[in-house]
Amino acid sequence: MTQSMMTMVAFLQAQNCSNLVASWRHPDTLLKYDTPEFYQDIARTLERGKFHMAFFDDRLAMPDRYEDNHREAVENGVRTVKLDPTTVLTMMGCVTRRLGLGATYSTTYYEPFHVARVFATLDMLSRGRAAWNVVTSLNDSEAANFGATEHLAHDLRYDRADEFLEVVMGHWSTWEEGALIHDKQSGRFANGEKVRRLDHAGHWFKSRGPFTVPRSKQGHPVLLQAGQSGRGSEFAARWAELVFVIWPNLDVAKKNFADFKSKVVAHRRDPAKVRVVPALYVITGESRAHAEEKKAAIDALVRPIDSLSLLSEVLNFDFSVKKPGDAFTDAELNSISGLRAILDRVVKLSGVSNPTLDDFLKFSGRGTTAELPTFIGTGTDVADQMEAWFKGGACDGFVLAATNMPGSYEDFVDRVVPELQRRSLFQEDYAGATLRENLGLHVPRAGEWKQMYL
Repeated sequence: MTQSMMTMVAFLQAQNCSNLVASWRHPDTLLKYDTPEFYQDIARTLERGKFHMAFFDDRLAMPDRYEDNHREAVENGVRTVKLDPTTVLTMMGCVTRRLGLGATYSTTYYEPFHVARVFATLDMLSRGRAAWNVVTSLNDSEAANFGATEHLAHDLRYDRADEFLEVVMGHWSTWEEGALIHDKQSGRFANGEKVRRLDHAGHWFKSRGPFTVPRSKQGHPVLLQAGQSGRGSEFAARWAELVFVIWPNLDVAKKNFADFKSKVVAHRRDPAKVRVVPALYVITGESRAHAEEKKAAIDALVRPIDSLSLLSEVLNFDFSVKKPGDAFTDAELNSISGLRAILDRVVKLSGVSNPTLDDFLKFSGRGTTAELPTFIGTGTDVADQMEAWFKGGACDGFVLAATNMPGSYEDFVDRVVPELQRRSLFQEDYAGATLRENLGLHVPRAGEWKQMYL
């Protein structure tokens, strides 16, 4: 079930490069990731293009699992500089009025009260435009940065995350609507009967409250998730309102889209209220030939270390121990505890149960434009491809990654957005002031989350 209009999200990184490591080597990329103006200019471009949201992915460590050393990552700029995304979003929120603001925060290494307060504050000060991307983190490098010796097992991380969400949602509901009074004459600030403690005591967490941030104009932040493995997909179907996915082609997307919507229904939720948006690269030019030339120039910037570092990071396995042609043993595959969806993808696309190092490089596409579907051509060409996915029952919209910064977004807004609007596939203006209004999502009342999720 697709929506009548595409949901459009910008896939950003608060770091020295975009999703594509080679982007920092691109001659047109502005290496001003350390300035607020860099992100604010992108935000203005996205709002001009009526994007629903700017979304920041994040990790809590640089990619140093390859050779268990950070030197190669630092030398080659492999996602080495990582800023806190919520701080960056605050800078972007100051120069926009309608653009949604989404950031990644881990349920494995933060505490629920802290995460609840960070996003409730962003939501309040942006007047209801915040979204939280719920992740369970990936690898031992992140664990080491937070004083742990190793990362939790894959499914166990999601068990913990389920309770984490219950605590956060509980805190977000402890201020009822109308709690604030602000009566200076009587001296009554708020109604104490409409503010309560959470008093949660569960398997993983204890958190008392009372919470310290009242509800925002959209009730509480929108929930994002990117789980694609078996356990991760179930978690997303239960909790998420916007789901990010990576699907290699249209046929796979159609099947997976239908399968995931069925999972949403199994959790007694309305599939029309859960948006599924696959990630992609878009490369546009004055002609298709021009766009193809631009892609070839981008691909020439990629280095082998990009892929090896990113695979080691995301699968929590040191790929330096394998040689080209070496098949992974069952024991090695079972030891992979990172993003299982990538392992599942490589096994499926390679057609072998024990893929080789070369198979991982080829079928994951990690560190290259081959990792995501890449739509190439003029604005009309790209709009044709997006329409085929959207109308073909493969998605509810898209998450747009960049091959150079900020040019990828400027090109898309100038060349593709007008064509999508001409076809009535994408909004010409925002529907309202909050992210929920613009996504067509329900504004929950305090306490309603229990009926929705438990």
